[in-house]
Amino acid sequence: MASEPDLYELLGVPRSADAAAIKAAYRKMAMQYHPDRNPGNPEAEARFKAVGAAYEVLKDPQKRAAYDQYGHAAFQQGGGGGGGHQADFGDIGDIFETIFGSAFGGMRQGARRGADLRYDLEITLEEAFHGKSTEIEIEVSQQCDVCSGSGAEPGTGTRTCNMCAGYGKVRAQQGLFVVERPCPNCHGRGEVIESPCRNCRGDGRVDAPQSLSVDIPPGVDTGTRIRLSGKGEAGPRGAPSGDLYIFIHIRQHSVFQREGSNLIARVPISFTTAALGGQVDIPDLDGSSNRIDIPAGIQSGKQLRRRGAGMPVLQGRGRGDLVAEITVETPTKLSKRQREILEEFRDTETGEECPESRGFFDRIKDAFGA
Repeated sequence: MASEPDLYELLGVPRSADAAAIKAAYRKMAMQYHPDRNPGNPEAEARFKAVGAAYEVLKDPQKRAAYDQYGHAAFQQGGGGGGGHQADFGDIGDIFETIFGSAFGGMRQGARRGADLRYDLEITLEEAFHGKSTEIEIEVSQQCDVCSGSGAEPGTGTRTCNMCAGYGKVRAQQGLFVVERPCPNCHGRGEVIESPCRNCRGDGRVDAPQSLSVDIPPGVDTGTRIRLSGKGEAGPRGAPSGDLYIFIHIRQHSVFQREGSNLIARVPISFTTAALGGQVDIPDLDGSSNRIDIPAGIQSGKQLRRRGAGMPVLQGRGRGDLVAEITVETPTKLSKRQREILEEFRDTETGEECPESRGFFDRIKDAFGA
């Protein structure tokens, strides 16, 4: 039998904690595992319910005293020892079994939803720009076609478990306490299959490849999650299927880097274009071209922005911006004539052409008295 969860450990408080400490711990954990903060996460939802159940016991002095004395047996039918005390708390096992399994009487497996699945899909930046429909193939547990998910051979069915009379649990006396455990005959289902399906061996599910169509909207980014409801793992014995989550990954682009809905292009220009000004053409992901005007005297690191030429806004309107980040490239190969021209230019320099450089060296003179 699995060990029963300690209610104080669930809330992360010592047994000596006062009511205020227990309340503060509950609020912190309830906020952490709240379904609104963990959409589509059944484990977080189960944790949320479990800490709520623990708090319901520990915030009540009488229930807490009973738990401190008898443990979980205080909340079982007939529990609480010779005094006959029984806390009015409902079936605490139904809440905890979601997380801790058989320790509280077995999962009702016939109604348990199938597991959620994850699929990682890599696409290009162009595909993220335009959106696309694509086919994926996954190996997934699906409902058995032979028995329609029942787990029973066609023409046969199930019968009530003789050991637990359909309850799914059996009780055993342990001293003063009555402890419930999952029925070992039906494994907590309350019923048994007379003739298991030969195709799925009674599970109601078989693993098989499945082709699915995925619609990718324009503007998706790495980390975008697309949910395909009911396309996850089939539940056992005809229970509902889980969901399939498609996680998008954008392949690195040779020209653009992405920051949200903006596209960043690092554009090298010649030092003559930087000095005299000019224009550069940057292709758009929609097939057109964006002409960027370079002002005379531009410096490396300067960003020039073209509004509305970036990525589409996911599930919104409009587009982000195209940002050209300028890098001034110094020539490394000069002809003889080019060198002569530059030397002539250097001979005419007064220092006013590059005020930042002149200012830097003036500060050196002031600082060091050079």
